[in-house]
Amino acid sequence: MKIELFTFCDFAQENSGKLTIVGTFDTIVSRTFPCIHPQLSVVIRLRFDLWEFADHVFKIETKDLDGSMVIKPIQGNLEVKGVGNATAVSHLVFTISNLHFKNPGVINFILYIDDKEIASIPLYLSSG
Repeated sequence: MKIELFTFCDFAQENSGKLTIVGTFDTIVSRTFPCIHPQLSVVIRLRFDLWEFADHVFKIETKDLDGSMVIKPIQGNLEVKGVGNATAVSHLVFTISNLHFKNPGVINFILYIDDKEIASIPLYLSSG
């Protein structure tokens, strides 16, 4: 399995295997903290090889630098099926509304597939 894309954005949708992604970013700037960010989307594109076609379990955790959870983990099942090719692509698209942030810093979004950590990306919170 390979990660082809793991990003934050303003808007994302998946339609018939095609991704639409608008406004990718990795930093949220707020004049004051605590703050509420109205909405962000998390987009992940995974490529699986033929021998990996099966049902998989995924989980996304969010942790600050102290190791505390920021939001409840996002969990689910991922069914990977091929269409006659040697690889298959699966998309995970999540929109999260009204995210509360206490302080500037960094929040790591960590992706697990079948209980194995696969990747993580940082979301930076900055006062501006």
